[in-house]
Amino acid sequence: MQSGHYTLVGLGELLWDVFASGKRLGGAPANFAYIANLLGDQGIPASRVGADVFGDEALAQLAQSGLSTAFVQRDQKHPTGTVQVEIDGAGQARFAIAQSVAWDFLEWTAEWQKLAAEADAICFGSLAQRSQESRQTIRNFLRAAGEDVLRIFDVNLRQNFYTAEIIAESMRQASVVKMNREELPLIMSLLGLENVSERESAGRLLSRYGLRLVCVTRGGSGSLLVSRDEIHEHFGFKVTIADTVGAGDAFTAALVYGFLRNQPLARINDLANRVGAWVASLPGAMPAAPKEGLAPELAQLK
Repeated sequence: MQSGHYTLVGLGELLWDVFASGKRLGGAPANFAYIANLLGDQGIPASRVGADVFGDEALAQLAQSGLSTAFVQRDQKHPTGTVQVEIDGAGQARFAIAQSVAWDFLEWTAEWQKLAAEADAICFGSLAQRSQESRQTIRNFLRAAGEDVLRIFDVNLRQNFYTAEIIAESMRQASVVKMNREELPLIMSLLGLENVSERESAGRLLSRYGLRLVCVTRGGSGSLLVSRDEIHEHFGFKVTIADTVGAGDAFTAALVYGFLRNQPLARINDLANRVGAWVASLPGAMPAAPKEGLAPELAQLK
């Protein structure tokens, strides 16, 4: 991995994934920030938790995982977010997401404005925009960032917590968009675009919204990257899946790592698939880093 240090902000939900076996800290922005840290950048979660036991535990675990808690707000009225997670026989997750929780009330503050100005990349999704207050705060954050800041819209459609307007506005705010192959046809429909092949549809999104990169993930079958000058497909790595929670967020962190360093799409795609497969092979979205570091672990994947 190359030298260099970037500040990557995961903006949105912070919550507890509640499994039959117990709870694990998660939420796409925190998962993204955690893997960014493992790769050598500074990943910072910007979110909100309740003034409750779950909130205390979330902050403690973030700190234990090496993540800053400076930009995690405390909410005196609303509880820390939770998600009931069911894992099927193939390791795929189904989610039941609690509503009216702390991260639905993200507050635009001077501290967050300063963080936005200092960021090199900001990753946001659709879920945290389900409430008007958080949606406006996310838009304020993106507008406060410098023109050259990489803005990643990691779509993550969940339940019915999205609208065509949220998707379209997020596309307009983004420079990089990532979605999975199941989301792509729905997104094209919501935006009033014809869905043809994955390559053509990705190209249409790239052109319509002036994007720098569109990524379509295919689970264990790899991913498609489409930029203005290049197209690359990766066919993934075969691993025994523990669960897929957080694998997509890990993929995004590695994608951003490579893109910020102007790596060719083939190299970006390889690293992103390796990191995503590594997370999927272990329980939870924030597996502990191996003692010998992440690189030797990733190099073993075939």
